[in-house]
Amino acid sequence: MLQTLKNLVPEDKRDVAAAAGGMVALMMGRKATALALFASGVRGLERSWRARHPDFKGGWKQRWQHAIAFYEETHQEPTNRLLHQVGIPMIVGGAAGLLAMPAYTPPWWASLGSWTVGWGLNFVGHGLYEKNAPAFQDDPLSFLAGPIWDLQQLRKKVTGAAPMPVPVAHATASA
Repeated sequence: MLQTLKNLVPEDKRDVAAAAGGMVALMMGRKATALALFASGVRGLERSWRARHPDFKGGWKQRWQHAIAFYEETHQEPTNRLLHQVGIPMIVGGAAGLLAMPAYTPPWWASLGSWTVGWGLNFVGHGLYEKNAPAFQDDPLSFLAGPIWDLQQLRKKVTGAAPMPVPVAHATASA
């Protein structure tokens, strides 16, 4: 059955489909399936990212810095940034609740609501304000870089402290 489903999705879209399938499985209370599908999709997306960037020779630290720089580059519009600073904590908290709580209990449903609204805010931010695709479409590390970057921006706003510097320059979104 898995092979039949796999054959329905074009090969160049399978990793995206696996990551999205993991999110759907999480929404259905299938935690182990969700984690396995999502991890498989993101692993494949990272392999694809590296294949599209053959000049990138750095290690994990440089790859992380590249992801943070790309995320910042694709989140310039102030309203989109605000929507992300609200939505990303909702996504992270909601995902934690969906994984930690027994499925279909009141706390699980609250987590699902938070997760769903958070994603909605992010998609509205990109569609109506930033007018670009979410960063994870081009860089799978954005699933991690996004929350870190947004927390840095929130820290800056609350404390006045500068966000941690990104020492590696990022020439363009396609580089």
